[in-house]
Amino acid sequence: MRIETYNQVAQLYKGSKSGKAQQSYGAAAGRDEVTISQAGYDYQIAKKAVAETSDIREDKVAQLKTRVESGSYKVDSGDFASKLLEKYNSLQK
Repeated sequence: MRIETYNQVAQLYKGSKSGKAQQSYGAAAGRDEVTISQAGYDYQIAKKAVAETSDIREDKVAQLKTRVESGSYKVDSGDFASKLLEKYNSLQK
């Protein structure tokens, strides 16, 4: 899920690349300067947020672990079978 989010953000900014370098004239001639557009800055923030986010939801894992250990976690075999078939069918397409 997180990879898809990152890819969507990356695709959003791939189309906005400029084909030509811009040349600045005036008082700053002879000096290199780099500016980052607002879109580039937003992309950088989104990329950082995705990288810092954990892939494991510790709160959900702890809750399920407690239920399994206490014996209160029950799986409906019919629901499990239907989800398994649904996943299998989606992979066959």
